[in-house]
Amino acid sequence: MEQLALVLFERMGMLLILMFILTRIPLFRNILDRDINLRTGIVFAVLFGLIGIVGTYAGVAVSPEETGSAFWVTSLAPDEMMAHSALIGIVMAGLLGGVYVGAGAGLLTGLHAYFLGGLAGVSYAVSSPLIGLLAGFVARFFYEERIIAPIKAMFIGVFAPILQMGVLLIVTTSSETAIELVNRVGVPMVITNSIGIAIFVAMIQVALKEEERAAALETQRAFTITEMVLPHLKQGLSYETARETAAILLRELQADAVGVTDTERILAHAGIGTSRHVPGESIVTELSRKAIRTGTIQIAVNREQIQPHHPDLGAAIIVPFDQSGRTAGLIKLFFRRSKQIRKVEIEFAYGLRKLISSQLTSAMGEKLEALMKDAELRVLQAQINPHFLFNTLNAIVTLIRTDPDHARHMTVQLGQFMRMNLTMTQSQLIPLYREMEHLNTYLEIIRIRFADQLKVECVSEPNLEMVLIPPSTLQPLVENSIQHGLKKKTNGGWVRIEMKREGDAVRIIVEDNGEGIPDSLLDKLGTVPMSGSGSTGLGVHNVNQRLVSLLGPEASLTYGNRPESGTRITFAVPCGNGEWRGKINEA
Repeated sequence: MEQLALVLFERMGMLLILMFILTRIPLFRNILDRDINLRTGIVFAVLFGLIGIVGTYAGVAVSPEETGSAFWVTSLAPDEMMAHSALIGIVMAGLLGGVYVGAGAGLLTGLHAYFLGGLAGVSYAVSSPLIGLLAGFVARFFYEERIIAPIKAMFIGVFAPILQMGVLLIVTTSSETAIELVNRVGVPMVITNSIGIAIFVAMIQVALKEEERAAALETQRAFTITEMVLPHLKQGLSYETARETAAILLRELQADAVGVTDTERILAHAGIGTSRHVPGESIVTELSRKAIRTGTIQIAVNREQIQPHHPDLGAAIIVPFDQSGRTAGLIKLFFRRSKQIRKVEIEFAYGLRKLISSQLTSAMGEKLEALMKDAELRVLQAQINPHFLFNTLNAIVTLIRTDPDHARHMTVQLGQFMRMNLTMTQSQLIPLYREMEHLNTYLEIIRIRFADQLKVECVSEPNLEMVLIPPSTLQPLVENSIQHGLKKKTNGGWVRIEMKREGDAVRIIVEDNGEGIPDSLLDKLGTVPMSGSGSTGLGVHNVNQRLVSLLGPEASLTYGNRPESGTRITFAVPCGNGEWRGKINEA
């Protein structure tokens, strides 16, 4: 028995070498991913069936008198049977491929055993498909596992030879010869087949880990190269950015040439064939057009499918990349021969396409978000209280009859105010002196309208002129004090604007001696738009939104009532060197 087990182990080693080679076949990946259809199912059934047949030939012919040593047995005597490793292929077919693949492999192996003859020919023909079928059913319990654990596979493999020996005893009605042979081959077959199944599963796991490690390395390489080319592609596809992208890819990849196109023409080509490339040449090859149309990677395997044509280039991987769901262009990786396009290169191409497409789409989203935010800020900055405009126009109409000089001066000031308001919306942040010029233009109009009924005072510490502030910040706050706080004061009303340093910030205070803000509105001001007849609550809300958006929450407006009477609104802006989130434009 021990001698038979050693011989079976030796011959099983050759079978395992064959199965190790099998794990390196690309088609084998389909069965691991459970990507099996009718065609691949038949292919795998035949493949594992052939492994089972080889396992039979790698066995040992055993009779009551002796144990044979021949490696290739073409037929068996009526009292002979094979101690074999065929069950490795059958059980693995069921565990990896499922019920139909296992049964198919078992049927093919069993038919071969039947024609080989011998004492166990009929029983092997019956038991082999049954074992493959049962292995397929058992595999369903481990469906969540990509590959069953070796210890579990070995445990399942123990029962396959036992079942086969049981069928043999049933078919031969437990003859003395059958019992004697089962006693001699049973234990060696159980040991060798179960261990062989476990070893094969372990080899598959090693192959998967190698593949995953290689895929991870290629993904990392694709990510690194993507980081290099994205700064150029984010600027848009042009001849210059395409040329820089092609040069980087040629330097970092093992391709013989690299091309970059948009959806209509070739923008750049680096490497072999550069002299034949004409910038702006239209895309004419069908594979390139198909890649653009379908957004899927295409592989060219002959020179006729390549553009530009060159005798030294014989294959290419055409990689489309997207932006916001639409194909934006192609990256072409050229090779001298089609054999250079290995699975590694294809996996890298898929990783490169996915990364570039996702990053470009993300960049486009960030750009659109920035544009929308900028547009929103410009709308907020451009808003003018219509009551102020209508009241000023009405005052001009009245003054035209009573005081034409003041009417003319008010018209000039209104025009200047409107012009400054439009000009200042071109910048997100402006120096404080420009904001004060804008406020003074507004106050000139107010002084003409209200004459001696209103006093406005501005107090500022020195050297604050270049502190940056969002445009149209102070004017709406002063207007709010005049229109809301002082609306019931016929005389003696005043508004005071104070600017002073406070640590690394400039504290700005706008206060008046009006009637103050109702307590019910203090918590709402600035957070939600307030509207109503003669109210500038919407303007105050817009000011607060711009301060928070451009300078952060710490710059938001703070509202309160003075102990004596009236309202106080304060906020703080940084007084650094202007290196903030906003932009400044002195034009």
